[in-house]
Amino acid sequence: MEPVTKTTIEGIPSRHGKVRDIYDFTEKLLLVSTDRISAFDWVFEEGIPNKGQVLTQISKFWFEKLGEKHHMLSTDLSDVDFPAGTDVASFEGRSMVCKKAEVIPIECVVRSYLVGSGWKEYQQDGKVCGIVLEPGLQLCSKLPEPIFTPSTKADEGHDENISFEQMVEVVGQKVADELKERSLDIFKRGSEYARERGIIIADTKFEFGTYEGEIILIDEVLTPDSSRFWPADTYEVGKNQFSFDKQFVRDWLETTDWDKNSQPPQLPDVIVQKTAEKYIEAYERLTESEFPWKNS
Repeated sequence: MEPVTKTTIEGIPSRHGKVRDIYDFTEKLLLVSTDRISAFDWVFEEGIPNKGQVLTQISKFWFEKLGEKHHMLSTDLSDVDFPAGTDVASFEGRSMVCKKAEVIPIECVVRSYLVGSGWKEYQQDGKVCGIVLEPGLQLCSKLPEPIFTPSTKADEGHDENISFEQMVEVVGQKVADELKERSLDIFKRGSEYARERGIIIADTKFEFGTYEGEIILIDEVLTPDSSRFWPADTYEVGKNQFSFDKQFVRDWLETTDWDKNSQPPQLPDVIVQKTAEKYIEAYERLTESEFPWKNS
């Protein structure tokens, strides 16, 4: 099957992000993970086969395993009243029927290793989101304990790291405390499970919303797009790690003369294929089952 980079449901209000298409069915939402891929803030014309199905199915796996209150109602397409003429097959495996929660405007980031924007901040003043860390840490050092480092949830552009105190100003002390506690707990349980299956979850982001007066987990959970997944057997402190996501895409782009400010080059077939294989491998390691759409 060709990558699904665009979906359409005639007559249903929708909004489209870098990867997800969200359809508003009045009482519920349909979240569709497409095969679109982005890097360096650009969405590429080429899709990664089965990527959207991997993201949806890994999230489904975690929603069912973690025991958290969440927004998923079903992944059964028969629960969706598609208008006549809709190409329903293109939604198979990549769609999730969800409760309509009110989004809490904070990205709940948990870090267990020093990498990415956290590493950049640490190099400046020894802190990450206002949290003082011990001196002498290296790139990809494992932290003594996971830390909670929230960020703003930007509709456009980059999210911005903030301190916990700044988060309190946005959502209030009670909500901030609950989100911090739940994020750290979910991360701990999820990362321990993944580690037993050869995957280090270096960091992740969670999103929460309110529904009927309760705070619930929404969006995607512990996927290769919302987290850094590293193979445990190749981990080595002091250098960038191999990962189960779009690393092949990023690495290949760095070998080109693309300036990251103009239309990106076309991705070679081999890069697309290798990337698809890493996403599927992440699914199969975590779930200990064969990916259902592997040969589609």
